[in-house]
Parts: sequence; C-alpha cells; structure tokens
Amino acid sequence: MVYVTYTTEAIVCGSRANNTSDKAYLLFTREAGMIWAVARSVREQRSRQRYALQEFSHVKVSLVKGKSGWRIGSTQALTNYFIQAPSRIGRGGVAYVIKMLRRYVHGEHMLNNLFDDVVVACQEIVVAADIETVQQLQQLVELRTLHGLGYIAVPKNLQSLLTVTFVEAVATSDPAALSEIDRLIVQAAHVSHL
Repeated sequence: MVYVTYTTEAIVCGSRANNTSDKAYLLFTREAGMIWAVARSVREQRSRQRYALQEFSHVKVSLVKGKSGWRIGSTQALTNYFIQAPSRIGRGGVAYVIKMLRRYVHGEHMLNNLFDDVVVACQEIVVAADIETVQQLQQLVELRTLHGLGYIAVPKNLQSLLTVTFVEAVATSDPAALSEIDRLIVQAAHVSHL
C-alpha cells in the first residue's frame, strides 16, 4: 500500500508518552488543523527529533496518514516561542495562546489564516515589553480565533481588528473596545460550552 507524505508547518501544542520509546504529539498544522501524530523512538537518547518536537515549537514536519492515524516522518525545528521569550511575561503569553488553541480548535480542518495569525501573535508576544501589550495580543488572537472558527460574530465597531496587523490593533485599541472583546470572548466560551 502506498502512503502519501504531507509536508507542512505545525506548532507543537502537547505530547504524551506512547509505548516504551514512542510519543504522540498534538500538532496544530497549517493544512490539517489539530491532529495527534505519533513519532517512533523519539524518547530514545539517540533520537534527532526529540529536541525539534518540544512543546511550543514551530516546526516543519512530514506527516503520513496510515491506518492507525498520523505518523511523523521527519521534522525541522524553526523556533521555540517559549524558549525564545526573554521574560516570564512573554512565556506566559505564549502558553496562554497554545492553551487557547487546545481549547477551541478540534478536528482536521484547513485553517491557514488562523495558523498564520497564531504564528504572528506568538512572535509579537515574544518581543512585547510589558504585560498590558501581552494581554492585548492574547485578547486579539483569541477574538480572531473565535471569529475564524465561527463561535462569534464581531460587531461593526470591532471589524477593523480582524484585518489589521497585531501591532496596529494594539496601538489603536481603546479600553472600551478591550472590555467589549472580553465580553465577546466570555459569551463565546459560555455558548460553545468549551
């Protein structure tokens, strides 16, 4: 039987031990959405993939879909946002974004725009200097994620936040808009039961 290999970018959102030396990884991929994929012998000391597949890593990965699910072929580490963050505030912001992805994104759906938003948001959180900026970036990426997944409809006064860059959105946001974003996020979480 011939299997097709898919090469895509992914963010490692979690992992769990599988058998003696294998490990299953929760990957948020550009083309396939949120998937669990198994890497063989990755827990062995001689494995080259073990460092590339750390949590919070942005990787380029080759995946094969078999009878029992996805398997990881090769990986290339691009960056690890958690390690790259120079402060505790930045590391907490990155962890928040990954936890938010695990909460809202389920299943194998192509989510190119959402993936790009998450990558840019993590890059901006890593370089953010203060806690207020990190919190605003967290709100914006959560708003865009919930809107992209169809959990909320964004009112007209906040529509511009969906199209501008994160830096522009943080620079132009006011306290009233931030409180409205908070209200929308809480409402979406309540309605979706997530």
